Amino acid sequence: MFTVVNGSPMQWRVDTRTTLLEALRDTAGLTGTKRGCDQGACGACTVHVDGKRVLSCLTLAAQADGRQVTTIEGLAGDDGPHPLQEAFLRHDAFQCGFCTPGQLMSAACLLREGRAGSDAAIREYMSGNLCRCGAYDNIVAAIRDVAKGAD
Repeated sequence: MFTVVNGSPMQWRVDTRTTLLEALRDTAGLTGTKRGCDQGACGACTVHVDGKRVLSCLTLAAQADGRQVTTIEGLAGDDGPHPLQEAFLRHDAFQCGFCTPGQLMSAACLLREGRAGSDAAIREYMSGNLCRCGAYDNIVAAIRDVAKGAD
């Protein structure tokens, strides 16, 4: 199978039962995407496939064949951290940090989709990403800042 991960072409040979999460972590060595619940309930494994958020624990690697995959390692640009990464630091929008990659990947899509019109909308569209530490208010504040261009 052939795919582009974080802008780099990759050719993988994986079992048909291999999830995208397993391929990214175990085959490509990109361990920023986290394994949480393995049931699609926590959002820790969120990545982008062709610009849309996807739960990599529920997506077969074969489904990414011929597609563009972006992981947390590819979120930053050549010119430095993504504005969301800077805002998460500024607002202390993480505690243990385990959920942060998935939160950032979902938030990037939320902003691109134009769904950050209010705190309630941000909370609704981020509801698939759980934070056991309870940093939700800070996460919303960071997303709101980037949505308003305050980075």
